Amino acid sequence: MNGDNRQDDSHRNNKQKKNRYNSERRRNRSSSRGGKDDYHNSSIWVEAREKAMSRFETIPKPLGFPKVIEPAPADISYNWKVNPIKRNTERQACDLVTIPGEWGFLDDEHVDEIAEKLVPHNMSIEQGLSLRKALMQEKAVYGHHKMMSKSNTLLKRYNNGENVLQLSRRFDFPPVAIFRAILTARGWSKVKIRDSLRQPKEKMSERDAKEFKMAEEKDRVTNVDQGDTAKKADLFEVVVGNLLDDLGINYRRQEDLLKEQQKEHGRPVNTPDFLILDNLVINGEPIAWIDAKNFYGANLSFTKKKTKKQMNRYIEEWGVGAIVYRHSFCKDLKIPGVLMLDQTPLDMSIMNKE
Repeated sequence: MNGDNRQDDSHRNNKQKKNRYNSERRRNRSSSRGGKDDYHNSSIWVEAREKAMSRFETIPKPLGFPKVIEPAPADISYNWKVNPIKRNTERQACDLVTIPGEWGFLDDEHVDEIAEKLVPHNMSIEQGLSLRKALMQEKAVYGHHKMMSKSNTLLKRYNNGENVLQLSRRFDFPPVAIFRAILTARGWSKVKIRDSLRQPKEKMSERDAKEFKMAEEKDRVTNVDQGDTAKKADLFEVVVGNLLDDLGINYRRQEDLLKEQQKEHGRPVNTPDFLILDNLVINGEPIAWIDAKNFYGANLSFTKKKTKKQMNRYIEEWGVGAIVYRHSFCKDLKIPGVLMLDQTPLDMSIMNKE
């Protein structure tokens, strides 16, 4: 009898929870779009919502959930204001932020020029530079095969005295990628290349070591040292975490999930930046996890494909989640099961001290 009552209560609570989600979601959709939204009503979204809403009752428990969640999951709703970039604005900006043959960090003069060009498009220089990096990454990936087909030509010109930066400007490929292509054309194995790039002074000739150093300094895309980028990404996670703390949201951090999964599975399985342990609703969507991205969310093929692959693993495990982009995102960037958010409500003061 008592068991039946508990089951009835559980069923009733789940039904009330779903009604609350649906009511809030309709309110958010109608206020922002004014009508039916086929994209958000797709089967992927419906299934992801169901998984997110029922995750605390799922047996066995989802990955990363403690045996007992204390305190018990609370109902928390938050209206997260966003300020996305229009698709046409992003398209126009793509032509303004890139310089053929230039793959490194820009000097102040070039940055000021780009900033001035972006003013009429209501896009900040930070957004523009982040978009530039995404464009360069996409160009480097999709142009890799073409570059490797020229590896023997690159080696010949290098042996004849052209330096890596000259070759980069001539052929419009990233300097470090060109240097790797040259080493490959010499017949070096991937292992030898990897070890040599890690210890250039010890394992390369004087010229090669010097060329590699110059290439790294002028390559924002394929350089080996990404330490500064990682530090800024970690700091942005702190910023997002601060807001979650202010809202009283219970969560587990990526570091905890990583240690736990390394111990149990011998490798990381799924490690979002924040695994939410409350019934959190943001802008009408049940949010089971949050990932912080310290860049602009560009609606580019390579970037979107890479992000979607990562997010789909989270959706499969926990259901609907959210990405928070530091420099906002393109309004047309859509990944089913993922709510796009930006820095609008965040206190960015600690990031601005960089």
